[in-house]
Amino acid sequence: MSFFLVFLAIALAGAAFLLGTGRASKIFHGRRGADDDGGLRALDDGFDQPVANLPPVLLPAEVEPSDVDRLRFAVGLRGYRMDQVDQVLDELREQLAAKDGKIADLAAELERLRQEPEQAP
Repeated sequence: MSFFLVFLAIALAGAAFLLGTGRASKIFHGRRGADDDGGLRALDDGFDQPVANLPPVLLPAEVEPSDVDRLRFAVGLRGYRMDQVDQVLDELREQLAAKDGKIADLAAELERLRQEPEQAP
């Protein structure tokens, strides 16, 4: 009889743990590989995607170094919110690519203007 009570206590503690952590719904609903991403879960770490309930971190149209210094991200359970950091890095990449393109265009224009006086006489 005491073995049964120990087993029952362990089972109840395990059930309380699963319900407390929210993993019970994942266990009982099961994953059959037919998720929204077509069953491809190469980097599934077991955590749900964070809910975007915070305002996005925005950068001005023309980013300057002081703007990057003033950036602040919300701190989550495992560090900074990855969705906010990814969004800002995407914006920075696009703006840097645009500036690099403009610099290349201006360098080509400068080179063309330097060669014009030589060809004029």
